[in-house]
Amino acid sequence: MSKQLIEQTKPLSEFDLYQSVPGIGEVSAALLIGEIGDIRRFENHKKVNAFVGIDTRRYQSGKYLAKDHINKLGNPKARKILYFTVKNMICQQAAASNHIVDYYYKLKTQPIPKKGKVATVACKQLRIRQRRTRSLRTNEAMSYNLIITP
Repeated sequence: MSKQLIEQTKPLSEFDLYQSVPGIGEVSAALLIGEIGDIRRFENHKKVNAFVGIDTRRYQSGKYLAKDHINKLGNPKARKILYFTVKNMICQQAAASNHIVDYYYKLKTQPIPKKGKVATVACKQLRIRQRRTRSLRTNEAMSYNLIITP
């Protein structure tokens, strides 16, 4: 099944963009494209984060201010794929240098829980993907009708 998905997403120009980052292989790139679809349909990175469900939720009432948490109202599969791609990048840091992993280690000095750091790095990764994809030719036809038969 993953071979079919890879074959269907390989012709897309986004596939090479996703795969250009160390830690994201063919399967991860194909799964991200399959779950998120055309990332250019979102106006900005905040809407992409909301679609995936890694935008922050803030609760505040009067003088009370609660801790920020990720929303988790978006696509759980895309969120899981992003989490594992970030973990892959961190594990493969010795093989290839990566500015996203450098950002993770910069966050490590701050008092943020580990999963919060990974979610922040996933937000940054999506922001970069969205900007790089939007800079592609806008007249390029994208087909996201991925059909997978069991």
